[in-house]
Amino acid sequence: MRERTLNQGGITMSNHTSLHSNVQGRIFFTALSCLIKNNNGKKENNMTTAQKTTTLPFRADHVGSFLRTEPLKDARLKFAAGEIDAAALDQIETEEITKLVKDQKENGLKGFTDGEFRRSWWHIDFIENLNGFEGYVPEHGYDFGDVEVRKYAFRNVGKISFNPNHPFLAAFKSLNEIVGDQGVAKFTIPSPNEVFYPGYRNEEIYPSVEAYQADVQQAYIDTVQALYNLGCRYLQLDDVHWGFLCNFADDSEEYKASKRVAAENVQAIIEAKPADLVLTTHVCRGNYKSHHSLEGAYDPIAEELFEQTSFDGYFLEYDTDRSGGFEPLAYFKGKGRIVLGLVTSKTAELEDKEEIKARIKEASKYVPLDQLALSTQCGFASTEEGNLLTEEEQWAKVRHVVEISKEVWPEN
Repeated sequence: MRERTLNQGGITMSNHTSLHSNVQGRIFFTALSCLIKNNNGKKENNMTTAQKTTTLPFRADHVGSFLRTEPLKDARLKFAAGEIDAAALDQIETEEITKLVKDQKENGLKGFTDGEFRRSWWHIDFIENLNGFEGYVPEHGYDFGDVEVRKYAFRNVGKISFNPNHPFLAAFKSLNEIVGDQGVAKFTIPSPNEVFYPGYRNEEIYPSVEAYQADVQQAYIDTVQALYNLGCRYLQLDDVHWGFLCNFADDSEEYKASKRVAAENVQAIIEAKPADLVLTTHVCRGNYKSHHSLEGAYDPIAEELFEQTSFDGYFLEYDTDRSGGFEPLAYFKGKGRIVLGLVTSKTAELEDKEEIKARIKEASKYVPLDQLALSTQCGFASTEEGNLLTEEEQWAKVRHVVEISKEVWPEN
């Protein structure tokens, strides 16, 4: 197992690189252009395979992360300064997660996460602990709009595979024990698509994009199975990559290939998962200190995301007009649920209940009301810094989601 350290960084694609750069987007699509070929010999996506109607996601659900508590932040600072050891930090994390599960239950939720309290970033902590990746400190942090994140990133340094000592396995085991029979333990990991941005594949190790893709998919399949073996039955893949594709949509063949690869990456996991594991995804447009980094409606990716993948649930950002309208939901013909992220986690102001209900009604023109649910558009702390609101305001948002969902779906 890797020695435990505190991440000190962000998503760094290259020095002084902004995700809004069209040049960067073009590099990405060109990097995947070699995958534009026929799929002879490749397994076709089969939307009729084992996909069951579930009661998950819940009518009132949440993306996963919560604001880090003061005792937790203090402990992590002390650990970074060498004042406490890893065992002491782990104990405090467990105590704070135990309190967090209690708070989630008291505020009306039925699915409980660990708030991502054992990680610094929603994605890097997971990826750097897969075999074949490592974390490192680049010269500059990633440019997140008008905010530069802490300097940290990950890179491909070897052949990629499942790490049987991955710390997320112990993290889930602990969460599952804490939750017990109080409800459902929900766990989140980044989508495999998060390692398909430009510059992440080491071409000396992986001259072929296909070989890289195959190893990444297998590492994820093995990780998902390991989590399942520990008792995980509700797992979410967080995916900024689809938001990236919304932001950089064009008519090029490279762009079409990139969408296909993104769908293939997640569908491979879906088709390999145990039948009773509920697997959802969250499509994100960036969430750092209440800032977003991407915009664009779902229209350009709707066919690939909703027709070519068969998740049990899709958590979609819809808190502002940057995500467009509900029309792309017409592509969804699955048996799971569309979770409308109509309540923002970025600001404290509570949305007008009647306006939220009206938007749910509008969405039901494209997806039956019985297959809709409600959540915040993202978590409250995709990184340990958290969004710009208080814990009290955070729980008010959660209660708002719960209250509205009870009024829309009183039977639940």
